Amino acid sequence: MRYSNQLPMSDSAGPVQRSERFVSLDVLRGVAVLGILVMNIYAFAMPFAAYFNPLAAGGTEPHNIGTWFFTHVLFDQKFMSIFSMLFGAGIVLMAERAAARGAKFGRIFYRRQFWLLVLGLAHAYFIWFGDILFFYAVVGMLMYLFRNLSPRALIATACAFLPVAVLLSSAGGVYMQDLQSRAADYEQRQELGETLSEEELAAIEEWTESRPMLMPGADEIHADTVAFTGSYADAFNHRREFLNGFLLQGLLFFIIWRVGGLMLLGMALMKLGVLSAARSTAFYKRMMLIAYGIGLPVCAFSAWSLNAHEFNGLWAFRIGNISNYIGSILVALGHIALVMWIVRKGLLAALMQRFAAVGQMALTNYLMHSVVMTTIFYGHGLGLYGAIPRFWQMAFVAGLIGFQLILSPWWLARWRFGPVEWLWRSLTYWQRQPMRRTA
Repeated sequence: MRYSNQLPMSDSAGPVQRSERFVSLDVLRGVAVLGILVMNIYAFAMPFAAYFNPLAAGGTEPHNIGTWFFTHVLFDQKFMSIFSMLFGAGIVLMAERAAARGAKFGRIFYRRQFWLLVLGLAHAYFIWFGDILFFYAVVGMLMYLFRNLSPRALIATACAFLPVAVLLSSAGGVYMQDLQSRAADYEQRQELGETLSEEELAAIEEWTESRPMLMPGADEIHADTVAFTGSYADAFNHRREFLNGFLLQGLLFFIIWRVGGLMLLGMALMKLGVLSAARSTAFYKRMMLIAYGIGLPVCAFSAWSLNAHEFNGLWAFRIGNISNYIGSILVALGHIALVMWIVRKGLLAALMQRFAAVGQMALTNYLMHSVVMTTIFYGHGLGLYGAIPRFWQMAFVAGLIGFQLILSPWWLARWRFGPVEWLWRSLTYWQRQPMRRTA
């Protein structure tokens, strides 16, 4: 179930035409971008520590903790994983279509990624610190080099990439736990009047700088709240301090390996026909049962074990996050199989068309999440930051999802692209793209 894939002959690459779109990819992209909001709301509405530790903010009542468990098992890293795979699939699709036209695509692709990087940095610094576009831009530039590999080679390379982030995290957790122990010992000796060496003083300073990210306390949560309930300048300065250290560190130690591995996996799944709904309904049913059958118990165990260790940041960094890291990929594959099965069966056709429209405007809708939610929760807007319990945050999620499911098809009935997609394409091809849809 897809739009026609007949390619118009041309000697130059250009924006994907409506006749070239795969409905399955658009539907899946729409599901992914809306699913991402379910987790991102935690970082919009309250201190970032609460994203990982529901005891930090958002309420400890059963319905609030239950909301965290539900979203952790079904949403945390799952829809971002789907989005990463789709980005890889898009690289393959664009490259293949350019090759079919006999067009040179590399220069256009890297220009496309450059402008995505610019959009991502602007989004991160001026609107919301949780941006993913910057990382997709950088990692996509690297993964483009693998586009011509066979599906088997892509899967093998993905399997080589994905464990690296886990190994780095575990090694970092072991190091930080040792650093915590040494810093505590040095501080105790210092309090007793002992003169410490430069190395010992440096260890104390390193732990003092690292602790807020791993084990944020009341002071850090208060600083977050003050910044994001204050003026726009307060929020900007707080974001800037965080991003200046996080972007490069996060890219090198986690994003390249996790997102890069998932992009490679998405390339393979595209070449195998999995993401284009080209496989049989029986295939997707088996895929769904296997992926959910293994992945959901693993993610449920992740939630249980994190709770059992009281969401200790050091333990999670060292061991606790591994089960969800692995399980989230499996559950994401289960979600993909479910959506592809629905598309293949022709079920919920009207709703799927709405998801497809959301997917065609994924960049606009993703950025809209940040604009709307920061306006609701930050001090330069309604100032509800830290005031809405976790359970009731889902009402804001449902409201914005419903709005975008209505807005996106309405918009695309009148215009060719979402407004940000139009800007991105115009910058990429360095030519103003036609916007209004003609009869």
